[in-house]
Amino acid sequence: SYLKLPQVNLSVILANIKIILEFYFPCIINSVCVTGCSFGGRFYSLEDTWHPDLGEPFGVMHCVQCYCEPQKSRRGKVFGKVNCKNIKQDCPDPDCDDPILLPGHCCKTCPKGNHALTQTHHLLLSGFQDPCLKKQTNKARCLVSPSADFVAVLTGVTSSWLPSSSAVARVRFVLTRNSLAFSITYQRMGRPSKIVFLDSDGTTAFEYRVPKGQSDMICGVWKNMAKPLLRQLQSEQMRISMTTSTSRREEVEGKIIKHRALFAETFSSMLTSEEENSGMGGIAMLTLSDTENNLHFILILQGLIKHKDPLLVPIRVQLVYRQHILREIRANITSHDPDFAEVLTDLNSRELFWLSRGQLEITVATEGPDPRQISGFITGRKSCDTIQSVMSSGDALTPGKTGGVGSAVFSLHDNGTLDYQVQVAGLSSDVVGLTIELKPRRRNKRSVLYDLTPEYSKTTGQAVGSWSRLEARHIHMLLQNELFINVATAHSQEGELRGQIKALLYSGLDAPRHELPTPLAGHFVSPPVRTGASGHTWLSVDKQCHLHYEIVVAGLSRTDDITVNAHLHGLAEIGEMDDSSTAHKRLLTGFYGSQAQGVLKDISAELLQHLDQGTAFIQVSTKMNPRGEIRGRVHVPNNCESGTKADTDEVEFDDVYQKDPEELKKDPHTCFFENQHHAHGSRWTPNYDKCFSCSCQKRTVICDPVICPVLTCSRTIQPDDKCCPVCDEKREPKDVKAPDRVEEHPEGCYFEGDQKMHAPGTTWHPFVPPFGYIKCAVCTCKGSTGEVHCEKVTCPALTCSQPVRRNPSDCCKECPEEDRTPAGLEHSDMMQADGPRHCKFGKNYYQNSDSWHPWVPLVGEMKCINCWCDHGVTKCQRKQCPILTCSNITRTDGSCCPECVGEDDDDLMMKASDKRRTLRH
Repeated sequence: SYLKLPQVNLSVILANIKIILEFYFPCIINSVCVTGCSFGGRFYSLEDTWHPDLGEPFGVMHCVQCYCEPQKSRRGKVFGKVNCKNIKQDCPDPDCDDPILLPGHCCKTCPKGNHALTQTHHLLLSGFQDPCLKKQTNKARCLVSPSADFVAVLTGVTSSWLPSSSAVARVRFVLTRNSLAFSITYQRMGRPSKIVFLDSDGTTAFEYRVPKGQSDMICGVWKNMAKPLLRQLQSEQMRISMTTSTSRREEVEGKIIKHRALFAETFSSMLTSEEENSGMGGIAMLTLSDTENNLHFILILQGLIKHKDPLLVPIRVQLVYRQHILREIRANITSHDPDFAEVLTDLNSRELFWLSRGQLEITVATEGPDPRQISGFITGRKSCDTIQSVMSSGDALTPGKTGGVGSAVFSLHDNGTLDYQVQVAGLSSDVVGLTIELKPRRRNKRSVLYDLTPEYSKTTGQAVGSWSRLEARHIHMLLQNELFINVATAHSQEGELRGQIKALLYSGLDAPRHELPTPLAGHFVSPPVRTGASGHTWLSVDKQCHLHYEIVVAGLSRTDDITVNAHLHGLAEIGEMDDSSTAHKRLLTGFYGSQAQGVLKDISAELLQHLDQGTAFIQVSTKMNPRGEIRGRVHVPNNCESGTKADTDEVEFDDVYQKDPEELKKDPHTCFFENQHHAHGSRWTPNYDKCFSCSCQKRTVICDPVICPVLTCSRTIQPDDKCCPVCDEKREPKDVKAPDRVEEHPEGCYFEGDQKMHAPGTTWHPFVPPFGYIKCAVCTCKGSTGEVHCEKVTCPALTCSQPVRRNPSDCCKECPEEDRTPAGLEHSDMMQADGPRHCKFGKNYYQNSDSWHPWVPLVGEMKCINCWCDHGVTKCQRKQCPILTCSNITRTDGSCCPECVGEDDDDLMMKASDKRRTLRH
């Protein structure tokens, strides 16, 4: 007999099974796998944002926002990656004196009476939000975000006894590590001769002599800023002044400020006055909305509002075309904060056309008995950066490995015209299409904006011309790195090469970026290499016969690179075309990421002659192709017949590594140390001790003491910024004959263990994968031969009966110090001590019964949570807060618990302990 089952609806069962399978196994049920991010046991769709919930006792982190960022593998598979950032720094400044922090919020807000004003102001600035937080944005432009952007508005000095000036200048700064690059535009003044940076005390911190020229753009870099000055820059305590050397000396000055609108700015205007010696001016930073034709703008005004003016000053902002007023906004601004933000909604087609042609003018005027006015035309954003693109087969819509290369340089004019120079080489077949495109909406569904094919010459492999019909939206997307250039061939109709058009940050190197660079391709390697990578390089030789170089690569396959580095790890070298001779081959730099720049100062006469004759090459090698991944033939005319003219005693590398912070964060082998990300294989001096050298090895930071060389001089000095003493040449006795200098090998030594170049005469502990640093050996670079000599460390004889090894990685044992009181528990002590077990929390170790506040990334120390070590088990608990029954609740800074506002707390509180006692009964 059969078991009799109750009658059920089969369709309901199947539907429920499908729901369960779709949740747990989406790739089985659906034809397209459902991708997203998993975080804290929950699943989020692509481009979702949320505040992470870390569970008890931490709770929801309202000041941290996580984003499920779409990623694409080389095989075209889309997956999600979680990125989280602290959003507290982006909170708007409330317009009230006593803002409050509401429960469940990150940012303080004004009480209900002023809340509407703050909300409106925040909406006006929404057009300038970090694009990386917007769902509709192209994430590619977030990858090139610099570490920090600053701006300064310079106007005539009014405090001087000299007549003020009507000149206005705008300075845009980009801070990368400790180098500050600046781009300066100016109006109504002659070409400046000197730029001076002033510290908080008004003294000169840095001076830049402006080279002569006809351009209205000044480009420069302040390298190696001292840390105290970096802190002043970050806290907006520095000023900048600019003077001319003409008979009528003019000076303009302004404060350097950090501004979040710079990241999204695509249009700008410099506002000047028609009055003589007015001493006033300003700038407008503008951007279009991502999806609508709304023009957001922020005004930074200087000198327009006088300190004697009343607290509120009415102003009138107009959008003008040939003296016809198109839009007008009236508002009140304060004399102590004259900045203003607004949005012009729904620009029509004519207004957008005039915007793209640089024909719209913005005017700002005060109203009253003594009206003042400044105005300026709106154009595309100006800077010293280079708009360029490297096209590779690895970045094509259907990635391949052809060994071909494409290179392009663009220049945007005020009237909206885009000049372009494009070159291609090493293609598998003839070019049939050369187009500027948008990011495809769907796979292989291209969106062509402009066709460059008619300008392409098969003979030269180049296309040179101008695109004169750029729309305002196109200019906006160009300056936000949202356009691409595609090369289609007879064998690859959809595209054999493709590259993103993006800005290359100005680095201060003397390289002619306005000219087409030298292409680098696997096609030029001998024998040719079929690779998906390509690149280009700019080179120049200065008057001192120093070689300036700048290299950009693209399309290197991360999945095919079997080295420990997930990103490009290349060695760039320069040499003559004859591979049989290595005498004139020089290592330029090893680099991480997609860019490398530097200066090579000690070049042989033979190599300079090959550069002059065009028989030299630039080559980038990788682990997969150590004999060359991509290469290019270079021709740099020069008059350096006898080699480098400058007196250089030793090799000096000024390499500037462009390490994109966003790329570093995504690399699984990156190290995070002292609030900074470091690339795998990199070395640096830590802030806590200059006598240590740290390196990053696969997410592990290893710090070793510096080994100082033995000095043969009789008198030494200890520089403040150095770890090791040096010879005091000034006080060295004159009758002591200096030993003859041994000619050092100019290239130094290459050590296979750490795969690095070491300067002549330096010593180091060898790095031997996979064991790491071997502290029982010391290697030395013999400068005369370029050979590495390693020998075992000789440990000193000890007199104690029970020597100890301080750290597990130390080579030699030491005698214990009997009177030594440990300031903290060492890692080795943790592993060997008897008695109660200790706890590890994060990277720290704690003794039994120790208590501490936990540290959470992106948030910092959680002072409202207490953790303690209980016999090897870490336990944490949030501080118990009283339960409030009032309706008006707020939270003050530094307080863990919410409080009642405006009521008697004693009457409204019931202690948590009383409530628990009630619940138990």
